Amino acid sequence: MISKHIKLFQACMSLVLLGLLAIPYASQAQESPKEEDYFSIMNVPVPEGVLLEVGGLTVLPNGDLGISTRRGDVYIIENPTSSQPFFRLFASGLHEILGLSYKDGSFYCAQRGELTRLEDTNKDGKADVYETVYSWPLSAHYHEYSFGPKITSDGSFFVSANVAFGSEEWWRGESRVPWRGWVMKIDPEGNMEPFATGMRSPAGLGLIDGELFYTDNQGDWMGSGGVWHVEKGDFVGHPAGLRWTDMPNTPLDLKAEDLYAKVDPRKVKNENGRYIKPENVQNEDYTALYELKDDFPELKLPAVWLPHGILGISNSEILPIPDDHFGPFEGQLLVGDQGQSKIMRVVLEEVNGEYQGVAFDFRSGFQSGVLRMAWGNDKSLFVGETNRGWGSAGTANEGLQRLVWNTQVPFEMKTVKAMPDGFEVEFTRPVDRKSAEDIASYDVYSYIYKYHPVYGSPPVDNNEAIVKGVKVSKDGMKVRIVVDGLKRHYVHTIRLAGVREKDNFYSLVHPTAYYTLNNIPEGEKLQMSELSTRNSAAQTSKPKPRKEAPKNLVSPDGPGQKAAAQKAAAPTFAEIEPLLTSNTCTACHNRDSRQVGPAFKEIAKRNYSDEEIVDLIYNPKPENWSDYSTEMPPMPQVPRDEALKIASWINSLND
Repeated sequence: MISKHIKLFQACMSLVLLGLLAIPYASQAQESPKEEDYFSIMNVPVPEGVLLEVGGLTVLPNGDLGISTRRGDVYIIENPTSSQPFFRLFASGLHEILGLSYKDGSFYCAQRGELTRLEDTNKDGKADVYETVYSWPLSAHYHEYSFGPKITSDGSFFVSANVAFGSEEWWRGESRVPWRGWVMKIDPEGNMEPFATGMRSPAGLGLIDGELFYTDNQGDWMGSGGVWHVEKGDFVGHPAGLRWTDMPNTPLDLKAEDLYAKVDPRKVKNENGRYIKPENVQNEDYTALYELKDDFPELKLPAVWLPHGILGISNSEILPIPDDHFGPFEGQLLVGDQGQSKIMRVVLEEVNGEYQGVAFDFRSGFQSGVLRMAWGNDKSLFVGETNRGWGSAGTANEGLQRLVWNTQVPFEMKTVKAMPDGFEVEFTRPVDRKSAEDIASYDVYSYIYKYHPVYGSPPVDNNEAIVKGVKVSKDGMKVRIVVDGLKRHYVHTIRLAGVREKDNFYSLVHPTAYYTLNNIPEGEKLQMSELSTRNSAAQTSKPKPRKEAPKNLVSPDGPGQKAAAQKAAAPTFAEIEPLLTSNTCTACHNRDSRQVGPAFKEIAKRNYSDEEIVDLIYNPKPENWSDYSTEMPPMPQVPRDEALKIASWINSLND
């Protein structure tokens, strides 16, 4: 009996030891945390009857929150982080306020046509002074939004102004009146100085260490969204504002005609004398924006491209993260996006006197389009939202929410820096050395955008950059990636799908970085003897046996045989999800519900063939979905074999 119990005990201990030994491998299979596990989205309670289509946010010195709305109201919210905040209407009757700041007891807001100061002089809680600081012209076109102000250290104000669009050429951005397509600098006395031009839809202004940055959206002449560093006299790409460069006090002399001599504006008429909308032409000779830099020294390239459909479709507020906020990301930048209802993270560096840097996804899932952000005194982030007339992934028309960090550090790329021979990735937590020293864990490829009058651009000149080797730091917090095929001025997509965290074997919350390489820094390159070149993907493995198709789906002669066979042959969601992500399909579509574009299940109901869906990926027909405000851009960069797999999966959803 005793020996029997001993054997039983030994057997149990063997199982325990096997279990302990299996823990690392079990941890490899466990689900890695997601962004929502670290950053929670919380609703700010809003009184019934208050419609917060937020256009501006600012936090007062006492912690109260000032809000401006597209409906022309200004509210002050007392105790905004509490469960019962108090809303007080401070001002009303203004015109689409898309920016709000606070200084010396007064609010300053950007209306459609003026910078306005609001003050409560009799201390009754409501503004009794509505003072015009400076006004600019309007043509009354719906798209003439104005943004700001951002207040400089000397008390001046930066504001920006959208372009309008043409009448017959409804697709073409126009500056019908001064100073559309410009950033203006207004001093405290109300004197305006035209500061820079080339803007199309400059919805996000930001002051970073005293310097002006702004975000713009994809559109005509704008291949994709991005973040620009703006200095006096800059031209950032859209030609509409050049109409006013001969006016007094403008800081540059460039004319649209000078630009059009280098790049065709494609003002073409048909046989009936009507203008033809320019469309993307595949396999054409094209010009990239950076190629014009030598001809036009005023031209300022984006510091960071925000790839359209991946890192937003309507980029908005740009906001620095203060010290001691959001853990490892302090000092970096957040950029909102109205169309995808999310926030991205951007890190800048200066190389050869020019800004460049990296962008990551950060937090999605807001209830409406993210337009404005402001830091609360409790270190949470207020997020102001709206989508009326614009469309967004979040289905609510408006919203005020907070983003709260739970103090746990996610496994992320903290930053990526350019190196003479590739990139250095810094992590928030140590990496698992085995996975990080495997070059199969990394993919790098590059592309650029066309500079043309078409609405946006597909990524072009797509190139795979060969990862030659990697070097992991002793503490596991950094990896040098040596890359063959760096391309100056190109976006470099850096994907670390195989890198895992040391302690829990978690994958990265966001495994992909997008680095805009305006300059390749000089310096010492790593020797191959210093690098790990191990590549697990090069190891051969036996092919998996082909699975037979199920034989009992339908009767051989029964109805629905063809449809059932197609569904059986279609890829599974697990197989198709990486393709949907890498080709940015999930930026605008999801499986079951309407987002920026229709749900995949709704597309399936149209009964397109697989080939027809592929044709629509390459050449969308917005008229097929007339109730969606955001048109799908052509996606010729999607490989045809992947497009066919996506189409097959979509059609398998048709019930």
